[in-house]
Amino acid sequence: MGRAFEFRKGRKMKRWSAMAKAFTRIGKDIVMAVKEGGPNPDANSRLRAVIQNAKAANMPKENVERAIKKATDKDTANYKEQLFEGYAPHGIALLIETATDNNNRTVANIRSYFNKCNGTMGTQGSVEFMFDHTCNFRIPNNNVDIEEMELEFIDFGAEEIFADDEDGILIYAPFGSFGAIQKELESRGIEILSSGFERIPQVTKKLSDAEIADVEKLIEKIEEDDDVMNVYHTMDESE
Repeated sequence: MGRAFEFRKGRKMKRWSAMAKAFTRIGKDIVMAVKEGGPNPDANSRLRAVIQNAKAANMPKENVERAIKKATDKDTANYKEQLFEGYAPHGIALLIETATDNNNRTVANIRSYFNKCNGTMGTQGSVEFMFDHTCNFRIPNNNVDIEEMELEFIDFGAEEIFADDEDGILIYAPFGSFGAIQKELESRGIEILSSGFERIPQVTKKLSDAEIADVEKLIEKIEEDDDVMNVYHTMDESE
């Protein structure tokens, strides 16, 4: 298996399951998708993807519809995606994705977390190059021949396809291949259970238990912030 498989395996039962604000984050995704492409999911591929993710997260349909309606209100704040970079203790690079309606507040908060936990906030581009920006799709595993599917979808940018532990198939590709793969899956009538973007570290660093605790203290503080969508790092999470 490749790096995407190992990355997914290492993170699956850890931080993502602990981030309990999924509905809030999906709500922000809906606002950004509607502001960008309108409220009709048939004509807005980004909104379609967010609605699929909302369904996968068991977000009630009425919550989704309410969020779409709210997003069409001109008085609803628009969220801007902002990337922050820096280092946790022990040389672990951090990449932080945020969606904010007040950049000054978010900058001040992120900086304070680094300062309080002996980290260092970096400049733009200081660690982003250490991560591969990828997209992913999860589809049902209806007796799919994974090797055959890899051969078929390599033309659309797919780099890695593998089964997950929940009877699904995961497709990983570079960030820029999202639209082509989404379109091909839809044209084939293949249900997309969820989709999204991840940043996979190119190299990871093994730490002691005490060092891991230092890094996780900072990561957990950052993840508690309402503006934070995802936190990626270069700490080795393999068991």
